[in-house]
Amino acid sequence: MSAPAAAARRIAFYAPLKAPTHPVPSGDRRMARLLMDALAAGGHRVRLACTLRSWDDATRPGRAERLAALGARCAARLTARLRADPPDLWFTYHLYYKAPDWLGPAVCADLGIPYVVAEASHAARRATGPLAAGHAAAADAIRRADAVINLAGHDAAGVLPLLRSPDRLVRLRPFLDTAPFAAAAAARDAHRTALARRFALPADVPWLLAVGMMRGGDKRRSYAVLAAALARLGHRDWRLLVVGDGPERSAVERELTAAAGADRVRFAGVLEPGDLAAACAAADLMVWPAVNEAYGMALLEAQAAGLPVVAGRTGGVPDIVRDGRTGALVPVGDAAAFAAAVDALLADPGRRGTLAAAAGHTAAAEHGFAAAAAVLDGVVRRLTEPGSRR
Repeated sequence: MSAPAAAARRIAFYAPLKAPTHPVPSGDRRMARLLMDALAAGGHRVRLACTLRSWDDATRPGRAERLAALGARCAARLTARLRADPPDLWFTYHLYYKAPDWLGPAVCADLGIPYVVAEASHAARRATGPLAAGHAAAADAIRRADAVINLAGHDAAGVLPLLRSPDRLVRLRPFLDTAPFAAAAAARDAHRTALARRFALPADVPWLLAVGMMRGGDKRRSYAVLAAALARLGHRDWRLLVVGDGPERSAVERELTAAAGADRVRFAGVLEPGDLAAACAAADLMVWPAVNEAYGMALLEAQAAGLPVVAGRTGGVPDIVRDGRTGALVPVGDAAAFAAAVDALLADPGRRGTLAAAAGHTAAAEHGFAAAAAVLDGVVRRLTEPGSRR
């Protein structure tokens, strides 16, 4: 007779930067949903606790104080509502100085339940200035955490000094369900034929793929670097398919078209998950400068479909792209180096094929959903088992 299934835990989930129900797609929303799915895969009952967005870029005076007060009121209401039947654990995703958690620490202290954080970062240089309040609140939450799930390796150095014990830091590579992307890769020829027809792309030249929201800030800067790099590649025959949308779309379209030529660039807008997997499988090279990218879910999705990547070496991108094995990493923001890396791979189809095979294998072996679900389940059960010490 098989052993009885382990008891499910009730988990309150919160994402202060962007709720998993937010209408605008992004890598951050994608990872929030994946974390909820992975926790549920362990047999746990996961409920979104609140959709309050605590993001503050210091452009609106007094916003931090208003968010702190609103957070305190929301925490008090949540505590009152949950007191009669509290969850077993609180789980906050993506905590940093621009998006502190004003809810979880207070609720957990009042209810006496474990507090877990995924993707937390801390930088001492943010202790002063207009975002100092958010920095302090994020640091306080990290100190209170019973476990910090570290998704981007470079964040560990800043977080570890705040933890009561180093073993509270749990390493977990960014992950996804690789199966749909592997299936798309297996049907590459069919997807390439369909996309060639849909976007008037010649099937006999290399296709570059760029995936990114078209908004201001780092995304806009990434597109600017990409445009500058493409302007250096006029001697090669290639086409670029761009996936994404947003308030800066007109400016991005003008910039890329001016740099590459209207005949070389196609704009697909936002694609549904299945269509995105098909585009990744059909293309020959993912190109994304990744300016200040946390790690880049689109880069992982591309590799899961067997698409090698050229990206900027920044943040957690090296946790996703294995330089020289699944793609190429260059100094972030360096358009000349980016162009040179793309040029080298355009000139070497054999090398692209080797990287493509390694990309698909590495994504499945090291970034799979099942392994991540097991790690998260282990953290939840360790912290909620009777007599656990926190």
